[in-house]
Amino acid sequence: MIRTTPVSMIMTTPVITLKENDNLDKAEHLLKSHHIRHIPVVSGFYVRGMLSYNDILRLSFADLTEDSQDDADVLVYKMFKVKQVMTKNVLTVSSTSTIKEVAEIFAEHEFHALPVVDSNRLVGIVTTTDLIKYLLNHF
Repeated sequence: MIRTTPVSMIMTTPVITLKENDNLDKAEHLLKSHHIRHIPVVSGFYVRGMLSYNDILRLSFADLTEDSQDDADVLVYKMFKVKQVMTKNVLTVSSTSTIKEVAEIFAEHEFHALPVVDSNRLVGIVTTTDLIKYLLNHF
C-alpha cells in the first residue's frame, strides 16, 4: 500500500506561503500561529525557496536573558528579508510521487518538508510529520 500511495493523500493543502521580500516578523508569526515549522517561499505559484523555523532560530539570540531577547530578535528581524535566510534550490516532488519515494528522500537528506509541485505550481507540502501520521494510521 505505501509503495504506490501518492503523496497527494497525505500532503497539506492549501499551503501557507511567504514571498521573498516578506520580513522575518511575518514569517515567525505565521510559523507560530499555524503551529508549523516550514513555509515555502513563492513568487506567484512558483517555489523560490523554503524557510524553516530553524532558519529563524539561527538568527535569534536565544541565549540572551528573557528580558532582552524580544528586543534583540526584533532588531535582527529588521536586518533581513526572507530571501536572505531561506533555503534556495529546494527539492520538490509531484503530487503523483509515492509516499515511499518521499520517505526515501527524507531518509537520504537532512530536511523535513518538501513542496509538492505540479506543472511548476505549488499544490501542497508534505512533511515528516505527515508521513509519520500516515504510518501510524496503518499500524
